[in-house]
Amino acid sequence: MSRATATPASSLRRAATVVLVRDGDRGMEVLLLRRVARSDDRSSEAFVFPGGTLDAGDAQCHACCAGMDDVAASARLSLDHGGLDYYVAAIRECFEEAGVLLATDAEVDASAWPELRARLRRGDIGMAQLCRTLGVRLAAERLAYHSHWLTPAGLPKRFDTRFFVAEMPAGQTASSDSEETAEHRWIRPSDALDPTSDLRLPTPTRRTLAAMAGFATAAECVAHARSLRDIRRILPVIADGPRGLQPVPPDEPAYAEVLRIDPHGTGAARYAIDAGRCVVLSPRVRRVTAPNPGLMTGPGTNTYLVGDASADAWAVIDPGPADEGHVEAIVAAAPGPIRWILATHTHRDHSPGAALLKARTGAMLLGMAALHEEGQDTAFVPDQALRHGDPVVLGPQTTLRVVHTPGHAANHLCYLLQEEKTLFTGDHVMQGSTVVINPPDGDMGDYMESLRRLLDEDLEWLAPGHGFLIADPRSAVTRLIDHRLAREAKVLRAIEEGCEGIDQLLARVYDDVHPALHAAARRSLLAHLLKLQAEGRARVGE
Repeated sequence: MSRATATPASSLRRAATVVLVRDGDRGMEVLLLRRVARSDDRSSEAFVFPGGTLDAGDAQCHACCAGMDDVAASARLSLDHGGLDYYVAAIRECFEEAGVLLATDAEVDASAWPELRARLRRGDIGMAQLCRTLGVRLAAERLAYHSHWLTPAGLPKRFDTRFFVAEMPAGQTASSDSEETAEHRWIRPSDALDPTSDLRLPTPTRRTLAAMAGFATAAECVAHARSLRDIRRILPVIADGPRGLQPVPPDEPAYAEVLRIDPHGTGAARYAIDAGRCVVLSPRVRRVTAPNPGLMTGPGTNTYLVGDASADAWAVIDPGPADEGHVEAIVAAAPGPIRWILATHTHRDHSPGAALLKARTGAMLLGMAALHEEGQDTAFVPDQALRHGDPVVLGPQTTLRVVHTPGHAANHLCYLLQEEKTLFTGDHVMQGSTVVINPPDGDMGDYMESLRRLLDEDLEWLAPGHGFLIADPRSAVTRLIDHRLAREAKVLRAIEEGCEGIDQLLARVYDDVHPALHAAARRSLLAHLLKLQAEGRARVGE
């Protein structure tokens, strides 16, 4: 994929795709076609579903459709008119590329299909003439609307594509057309997605397969698509990373950050977090991630540099582990002198680097000392202890406000960059996972209360200690609260159903968590039990 300038929305090409599904010996299968090798095709040799752009003739074929008119089709696709064009195009492309005809009475003699298919592909005839020749009508009602994808900005060719799902007609056989597609495969979605498979899958294809992987039968898959409402368009954004330039869909962790840094999709932003790389998040904020990836640290601990260019002074939030290379990367990333070093808390992946960085820069240490010894960096002794509400003025246009957020750790602090409404959350809010609450330093009741207090803050971004920037802070915090309450409810149900002892409770309450994470889950379970005991709703050890 090459870099390109943004493409105007007016150049979007309308397109339709149909996912054919059938019941195989080992479960539901989908039809994939491998595109022929072409140097000018982004999807060259990729496996895709049958589909393509709408033709002018598709709009002339409404009278050939059975079971759906343009009013109903447009309403389903949330369009004012022309919705049936997409259904016609999906059926036409399916016949051209896969040799499968979704039509009434299509079980008639198919001996003439190869010639008609070739003529249709060349444009010698249209779908209306094909229907008259075969004496059939297009079975638009068999197509269930599934999703709506737009090609990212920044690419030379962009498509506005509607995805449909339909069951493979009985008695028909799929075949590639040898011009657009080189081969076809019926395959279970899970097998297509297997990392060991040899299938190259574009992002919309991969995501559609993932959405269908849980269905046992073709009928269930189509019925689910029919039940979908409020289908919103999916607009990925282009970003760079270890696999080169790639489209990043909205539900990917990197999406909000990529869109913030590079809204036009030039490829300047990254979809991966790379240790040691300086990422400029705003004129005031930079991020360098430590080389300590792991089960509990994700891609590594984020160190943030926050400063005021007019004052030529910078603060470091969470210098990370005691790693000389990481300290060098922090110093190299600073646009000016480092005057302050702040810790969100004193867990060993967040604060030990402070001593090394202070030795290099002479900066002042700010934060709270450890209140418990277990798992803590007890060597962190702040030059200035911080309390809730304290301002840390970095310059005339840059101020951090301290927000005390106990729960994950008793001395946990968040820092609010007031001018950008960005909260540096340490481990209070992490991306993609919940944090471990480990008593006695961790306290579930304090954690829940600290989360609720954040709902009163005017926030636009969360900058977590692990992961990418998080947009829509209110939703992110609400999801965490809801998750913890749901887990708490499972604890109470398990106790009511007779589970005794923490081992039985762990197996029941965290049955949706991989066993590799049960050691950490055990600590959070204890925190839940202690909270419930403090509230008089359960007893630890009962």
